Amino acid sequence: MTERMTGAQALVRALEHVGVDTVFGIPGGAILPAYDPLYDSTKVRHVLVRHEQGAGHAAEGYAQATGRVGVCMATSGPGATNLVTPLADAYMDSVPIVAITGQVASASIGTDAFQEADISGITMPITKHNFLVTDPLDIPRTIMEAFHIASTGRPGPVLVDISKDALQADTTFSWPPVMQLPGYRPVTRPHSKQIREAAKLIAESRRPVLYVGGGVHKAGASDDLLRLAELTGIPVVTTLMARGTFPDSHRQHLGMPGMHGSVAAVGALQKADLLIGLGVRFDDRVTGQLSTFAPHAKVVHADIDPAEISKNRHADVPIVGDCKDVLGDLITALENSGRQGDYTAWWALLDGIKETYPLGYDEFEDGSLAPQYVMERLSALVGPDAYYVAGVGQHQMWAAQFVQYENPGTFINSGGLGTMGFAVPAAMGAKMGRPESTVWAIDGDGCFQMTNQELATCALEGVPIKVAVINNGNLGMVRQWQTLFYDQRYSNTDLQTTRRIPDFVKLAEAYGCVGLRCERPEDVDATIRKAMEITDVPVVVDFVVHQDAMVWPMVAAGTSNDDIKIARDMAPTWESDDE
Repeated sequence: MTERMTGAQALVRALEHVGVDTVFGIPGGAILPAYDPLYDSTKVRHVLVRHEQGAGHAAEGYAQATGRVGVCMATSGPGATNLVTPLADAYMDSVPIVAITGQVASASIGTDAFQEADISGITMPITKHNFLVTDPLDIPRTIMEAFHIASTGRPGPVLVDISKDALQADTTFSWPPVMQLPGYRPVTRPHSKQIREAAKLIAESRRPVLYVGGGVHKAGASDDLLRLAELTGIPVVTTLMARGTFPDSHRQHLGMPGMHGSVAAVGALQKADLLIGLGVRFDDRVTGQLSTFAPHAKVVHADIDPAEISKNRHADVPIVGDCKDVLGDLITALENSGRQGDYTAWWALLDGIKETYPLGYDEFEDGSLAPQYVMERLSALVGPDAYYVAGVGQHQMWAAQFVQYENPGTFINSGGLGTMGFAVPAAMGAKMGRPESTVWAIDGDGCFQMTNQELATCALEGVPIKVAVINNGNLGMVRQWQTLFYDQRYSNTDLQTTRRIPDFVKLAEAYGCVGLRCERPEDVDATIRKAMEITDVPVVVDFVVHQDAMVWPMVAAGTSNDDIKIARDMAPTWESDDE
């Protein structure tokens, strides 16, 4: 059926048809026509955030927690440019979001009109695709195409910029429109020859490793991964974006690889003769100095994005396809071959490394709180069914290391872009997507001060997230680097000097939340339990920790993984181990 309506009404109707139930945004002049019909929608809930960056990160958190496309909305000019950071973040971490922005009237585009910015041009390198719509007739089709592109193939952000006159003009609306994407055909089915070659290499290897990235979770393939691992007996490492995709408690899990990975995970990659890379991009934070990464290993690399194959490390067997299909075909090929590798010696070596270099941390003689202890107790008391959302920095690494993840998708964080301020709005989005679940934002005191205004949104919208602020009074990760590489010259990393500014408990209360503070190890359990008992309003817990707590292990940027340190001036003795 064809109906007459405005472009703005067509936009809202199209959002309803593609199944949108939540939009995070802030109105302004150019997008204002869309807000009028949104007022009448019974299917789409609009969440009025306090900053457009918060809208973008909330859409990311919603998408990551639900697997659906997250949606954010902003006006032209500064409203749109405030979405640049979350769009870049979503692009790096392959998060499906659609950002809808208003644009000045089409006749004014290019004239430097009030609140004009070429947001399509600005975001071209950081979106999977973007659209500039000036004809109201194109709005329904564009929305359908945007959601299709965002959610298929390698997921990612899509921008739809709509001129104000297109929103105001009368048009005809019919559903469904016919998509016009002749060049967009993502490959999902792997080539059978490549699967056979991969199975052959697996059968021949003596020291293989399943190197698992975020693409496995995004493909919904965690169960298939478990089947493959148990079928073969191959050790598994899970990257920062894949934490929980393979259970931490599983005998074959070695932990997280990379700059702050476990010694066993990093060592396994360095000593492997075969890397089976699944949904990974051989990121520099995993490989360290690329020329020295996994020097003895052949590589099977499977990814849905052909641009990632052999981008950083040459793949001996390149496989383009969805990880769920890849894993399913690989399992079948290995079962049919009847060949089983003998990894007894390999596991003896890895078990020795795990036993010799377990993950640990220092406690402080003055009784100060160790942040790692907070993570351990949070994990034990809150459990693996909750969602943990982190920003970037030391707190992110401690959350990755010391929280036990058993379920896929339960650790949401800013990986590739490393965005400070991600945690609070992303946790809000995750909680709105999964209202029945417990959601903890794990934040640093630096990150928290970038986007904590979204606590007001949480309080007013009834979104009872919980926030653990790991408060060391400093930009902790930068301070750690200054300690290690800049002769302890702490230039502009002290956030509080001698005074508690701001007081996070008072700040939480000002935002309509409950504020708690914990400064001693013996109070950690009681504080967490009290936070868990409060379920009707957001809770902020100020965990005051020692400023000199460090993240170990560590591979310094640009150095070889062989140079991993387990503490300052302390390195594992890998080279003495037999190959």
